[in-house]
Amino acid sequence: MSTILVNTLTGTSTAGSILVTGEGNSTTTSLQSGLTKAWVNFNGSGNVAIRDSYNVSSLADSDVGIYTLSWSNNFANDDYSNAGTAGQNSNALITVSCAIDTTAPTTSASLYNTNYENGSSGRFDSNQVTIQVSGDLA
Repeated sequence: MSTILVNTLTGTSTAGSILVTGEGNSTTTSLQSGLTKAWVNFNGSGNVAIRDSYNVSSLADSDVGIYTLSWSNNFANDDYSNAGTAGQNSNALITVSCAIDTTAPTTSASLYNTNYENGSSGRFDSNQVTIQVSGDLA
């Protein structure tokens, strides 16, 4: 087995284009396009704060269950992909969803909502929110 140690990978035809051959050797995937470009784990209840993150410059608590994440490095457009989860640490059985407000994404920020899903209605301040974002950076 060999080990390759490098600090930078650069494509030969285009600096930002490296393809990786997939399982079975039948397809290739763009290394850059397949990476998560931003992620965050934050407490959205009480003392709202980021626990850990990548490419997230700030978190704003706009209202009950409404949060805005700003990116450290902007996206190329506002068509990036979001995935998120939300939960609550308590003895009560509470199911909370994390939704992306599709009316508000920009290249520099996006709005997220956490909502009840167990028959209750309305937004909810969740104490465990995680979001991952994929897309092209500017």
